[in-house]
Amino acid sequence: MGKTITSNLSINDTSHMQRKDRTTMRGLRVENLVKTYGEKVLFNKISFSIMEGERIGLIGVNGTGKSSLLKVLAQVDEADSGELIHPNDYEVAYLDQSPELNSDQSVLDHIYYGEVDIMQALRAYEQAVAELETSPDDSILQKNLWKAQEKMDELDAWDAMTQAKTILTKLGVPSYTKRLGELSGGQQKRVAIAKALIQPTDLLILDEPTNHLDSDTIEWLEEHLSHYRGALLLVTHDRYFLDRVTNRIFELHKGNLYTYEGNYTHFLEQKALREHQELVAEQKHKNILKTEVAWLKAGVKARTTKQKARIERVQAMQEETFDTQKSSISFDAGSKRLGKKVMEVKDLSKSYEGKLIFEDLNLLLKPGDRIGIVGPNGTGKTTLLQLLAGLEEPDKGTIEVGETVKIGYYTQHHMLLDDSVKVIDVIRDVAEVIHTTSGDVITAEQMLERFLFPRSQQWTYVHKLSGGEKRRLYLLSVLMEEPNVLMLDEPTNDLDTETLTILEDYLDSFPGVVITVSHDRYFLDKTVDQLLIASASTKWEHFYGNYSEYREQVTVQEKETPKTKSVIERPKPKKKKLSYMEQKEWETIEDEITELEEELEITQQAIVEAGSDMEVIQPLFEKQKELEKQLELKMERWEELSLLVEELEDV
Repeated sequence: MGKTITSNLSINDTSHMQRKDRTTMRGLRVENLVKTYGEKVLFNKISFSIMEGERIGLIGVNGTGKSSLLKVLAQVDEADSGELIHPNDYEVAYLDQSPELNSDQSVLDHIYYGEVDIMQALRAYEQAVAELETSPDDSILQKNLWKAQEKMDELDAWDAMTQAKTILTKLGVPSYTKRLGELSGGQQKRVAIAKALIQPTDLLILDEPTNHLDSDTIEWLEEHLSHYRGALLLVTHDRYFLDRVTNRIFELHKGNLYTYEGNYTHFLEQKALREHQELVAEQKHKNILKTEVAWLKAGVKARTTKQKARIERVQAMQEETFDTQKSSISFDAGSKRLGKKVMEVKDLSKSYEGKLIFEDLNLLLKPGDRIGIVGPNGTGKTTLLQLLAGLEEPDKGTIEVGETVKIGYYTQHHMLLDDSVKVIDVIRDVAEVIHTTSGDVITAEQMLERFLFPRSQQWTYVHKLSGGEKRRLYLLSVLMEEPNVLMLDEPTNDLDTETLTILEDYLDSFPGVVITVSHDRYFLDKTVDQLLIASASTKWEHFYGNYSEYREQVTVQEKETPKTKSVIERPKPKKKKLSYMEQKEWETIEDEITELEEELEITQQAIVEAGSDMEVIQPLFEKQKELEKQLELKMERWEELSLLVEELEDV
């Protein structure tokens, strides 16, 4: 073990150990890590390990230092002290919450970054292909391509290329040769995710990977990461994502790190148990302290060493604290009275930059409605909210708004907060108090406390808050207006799971109408009972039910539609006929694929039925991975044989 230092981070090489036993020693160990931000202690001598195959979710209230911890582990930031202990060749891939990319790079140059042999081979091959396309008869360029293909063969890099382009396609970045500067911010984030997924690595660190991704892409990423071979550490507000991807949870809380085995559901159960034990310990401590203080008050003279030690012990006990303070999040929401007429949308059409987004859209909002707007990015979900809020005008159609409607609009892009004012003044400038449906009055200070701003933090300046804390403060400022029609544009982005629980509790008691644009499936399931599904076809669909019910319907429809698989094929010479063995293989391969698909489906169902029993799930996961690998190889072989058959038929 390396020496602990006090001024910066110590990185200890254990490569000599991992060479002896790579399976057991391959990993990252962190010891006594300390990081402060001004007077605030983000983590105080925390220690933990991350081993191969672990999928860890890091959670905690915004401002506790989650992103800071990820940056320290990725070595893009330094801790005040502590150790990182890992093999010398230990590789870490890191996705920043807001990645900064080189706008002059192409998509493929960015994702094939690095000096690893396979990355160099992929770059060389792509460059050779691109050059030959411009001058197909150039013999030198043909030779370069031939050499690049040989290198790809040598490193067995064709699968890596297929995987890279599949990942880009699944993430919605089909144009591989474009410069990054030509892409939208959302597309750049997707390219950054692709790079992190493609790089050969021991530890993949992802900071809010689901932000700004649509639901279909999130579900694909969830599935992809559930089979990721390396170690995984991620921060996300998406609780379904946490539940389905992780097998361990780290909770960063008031400078301490608590670890929990299992997924997010297990974490909630174990955290409740820990908090109960903390309460029991606090009560026991109070009882002992009461006895000791009574002894002191009895007037016993501290003349012996034993008696002096007892006095010192009492003083120490009086200074000891317990983490048993929990925010109360059960309360009635404030809202102005809403009449029977809310809003009616008739034959609404809207174009953006010459492109028709939607047309002939009709929508009737009634008191108590809970509507979620979902669909791919770029289909006009935010535009519809802005039209309903009166911030934009439609090209065609009408929006009739009831006289009693008071709109509260939470936007993801324009968070208007003055950094130079205090937290309490931001809320007081909106309202000193709000009135609940039960007739109670809640002050600005009380609302701040319920949204996880303790009294001590209410008097700090806004510029000292983290990005997530500012989003929470902005959300509260919208709610303090006491709207009766609440419009939320991606409210879950950059908010922690605890704040989302508070918001969900607030919406549960909110007496008005809620319309939310969100990709957070858990949030949608808890807060809406009907969906408006945006579509690139300009005709939107109305669905009555929550998001999970909608996805079940889509899954049934997808199973009824046959899928095709695209594969990157390396150049192969034409053949005159199938060999005897190839002919036999061609005759049976489709049956073999069907058998593998059936066995895989049975295994996946067994995983679902096993619930949270990790002893049962682990071997099933291994079997699932092996079946998927076999199926992938069979599908690739089927593609090869089918191409050969087609060539022979064309001869």
